[in-house]
Amino acid sequence: MERKKHYIRDNTEIEAFGKRVRKLRTDKKMSMQELANLADIEYSQISRIERGLINTSLSNVFAIAKVLDVSAKELF
Repeated sequence: MERKKHYIRDNTEIEAFGKRVRKLRTDKKMSMQELANLADIEYSQISRIERGLINTSLSNVFAIAKVLDVSAKELF
């Protein structure tokens, strides 16, 4: 019998990532809507990222980092 692999979700790290995005965004006096527009990500997606509700894609991580003028590494 083959065992199913389980997806491991680290909510603590996902929430920390969202808080870091929010802090960098607010430090730059940027609204969520502005970040969403510049990163070409839906506003609701930015909101869910910042609240730690979703595990976003690497593509979104790189887009957010570019808009916030930081390395992707700095978001973690």
